[in-house]
Amino acid sequence: MKSKSFPHGTHPPEDKSFTADKPFEPMPAPEKVYIPLHQHFGSPAEPLVKKGDEVSLGQKIGETKSLFSASVHASVSGKVLSVDGFNHPLGKPVLTVTIANDGEDRLSPEIKGVKDPFSLEPNEICRKVREAGIVGLGGAAFPTAVKLAPPKDKPIDTIIINGCECEPILTADYRLMLEYTEDILKGAELARIATGAKRIIVGIENNKQDAFELFQKKTDGFPAEAVLLKTKYPQGAEKNLIYSLLNREVPKGGLPFDVGVVVQNVGTAKAIWDSIHQGKPLYERGLTVSGAGIKEPKNLIVRIGSLFQSVIDFCGGFEEDVNVLIMGGPMMGLTQGTPDVPVIKGTSGILSWKEPKPSFEYNCIQCGRCADHCPMHLVATQLMKYVKFNNLPEAENWGILDCVECGCCQYSCPANIPLVHWIRLGKDRITSMKRKKSA
Repeated sequence: MKSKSFPHGTHPPEDKSFTADKPFEPMPAPEKVYIPLHQHFGSPAEPLVKKGDEVSLGQKIGETKSLFSASVHASVSGKVLSVDGFNHPLGKPVLTVTIANDGEDRLSPEIKGVKDPFSLEPNEICRKVREAGIVGLGGAAFPTAVKLAPPKDKPIDTIIINGCECEPILTADYRLMLEYTEDILKGAELARIATGAKRIIVGIENNKQDAFELFQKKTDGFPAEAVLLKTKYPQGAEKNLIYSLLNREVPKGGLPFDVGVVVQNVGTAKAIWDSIHQGKPLYERGLTVSGAGIKEPKNLIVRIGSLFQSVIDFCGGFEEDVNVLIMGGPMMGLTQGTPDVPVIKGTSGILSWKEPKPSFEYNCIQCGRCADHCPMHLVATQLMKYVKFNNLPEAENWGILDCVECGCCQYSCPANIPLVHWIRLGKDRITSMKRKKSA
């Protein structure tokens, strides 16, 4: 069977053998959790608790009325120690609810499941997903309820379930597909009902043949099919995935809505099912702890708010002389300066290894490799120059805002230019200027 794909991209070493054969282990909840009120795309949640309050497992502790936001829930039962600034994996302190775990896991009375989730109306599905604080678990952390309520002038015909996990090293999505196949499909069916779509496609890379075959067997009874995709990075990026599966091109500056598609990660699909069938808010997630710097790499179910250090300790600790710690995957993940940051909804992995000193950066040799590998058909070195010399209008004209920051350009650059750094800086400056103008 020929595997589908998209133009350009690259194929870094997969290095998934550390954890691919390791089923999920639930990590015991730590003595304290540090739950940021901003761990999603959009506005931060406002605190609903204060120091000294007693909270239950799954209790809502933060929310906002803003459309682009997500509720936040307690991942343990216990006493609120503080509502104050604390380290965040995205690099700056964020208002955080610190809870002392009483070890009882007293479940919140707010948590109530639905016996027949498929009988719910679309707006009720969206409401329950929003209440549960579900966001995209592939790393982007976009509020899922927004995706499930497309504009009326943007009819949706297809739900795509993203099972690519094209980032090297990470295997949590792969394990989810093997261990929770039916839950993923049931969550996808709820997404289909909510959006009014006609069909579901589960896209899986061909380095996960066993997961693909499992989904082929389990799709009976659902308007769904599993499709095999070529193993290539970044196959799992939304726009590339849509092109690979449907040959539809999302317009520049557009969204999957514009071509009749909603894309959900496999972990998000499972979370949708859990939130409605069990009434379970998003207070824990699956993630991969791996890399040559981790003594016992594992796939874990971890409570939101657990410190990276406690997760790493559960995996035997660091190997000697490690100097790299990353949240997410090695291509798009974020380097961390300390392990004293909490697991958030967007933490798909915690990776560590020892890396040699950075190579010297050379001038661009105009080889064109960045353009050859860019899945968005951009010229990264040209964008870098415009940002470097503060010509932001031209950077925008050349499509800098279409960059998905996948890192293909930087990975393939023989001159060792930190292209993604410059592009992120340019995007931040442009979006900041736009916000000031609109204000």
